[in-house]
Amino acid sequence: MIFGLFGKRANRRSPVDTLFGRVAEASRLPALYIDGGIPDSFEGRFESLTLHVLLVLRRLRELPPPAAELAQEFIDACFAYLELGFRNGGISDVAVPKKMKKIGQMFYGRVQAYEAALAAPGLEALAEALGRNACAPEAAPALAAYARAVQEALATADLDGIMNRDNLFPAFSAREVAHDA
Repeated sequence: MIFGLFGKRANRRSPVDTLFGRVAEASRLPALYIDGGIPDSFEGRFESLTLHVLLVLRRLRELPPPAAELAQEFIDACFAYLELGFRNGGISDVAVPKKMKKIGQMFYGRVQAYEAALAAPGLEALAEALGRNACAPEAAPALAAYARAVQEALATADLDGIMNRDNLFPAFSAREVAHDA
């Protein structure tokens, strides 16, 4: 009877946590903050994490089953990470649900804005959305070009590639974007 508690979801949780760890690590790369204009603060790190999570999530939703189930587990892992951050930061047990509700609203608001911007051609809409939410407006075109490069790199990845590829994200370089402009 107890073995029923450790079904398919428990078997996938470790790979999903590993994937989330790689995404979180990529969202903390110094170049995103130094050259990408993302503030090195809790809010800035949240914005960077949201962008990276969204880019992977979009690709997971495009793939055949069981990618959709994994996408939900990926989001669950993201919010568990954020909740743990609040708890480790000394937020009281009473206040954590309120903070998580606010974070959830912010996350899904960013997802809507970035989804619409990623669906539009070119970089202008994406740069505008990123400049409004994630980074300094003058750095937004470089961050938008990076997000498009990530989107293109992930477009060729299958589920196995997403779950196991070490380098899901291309290197961020503001200098290359400046030359392309």
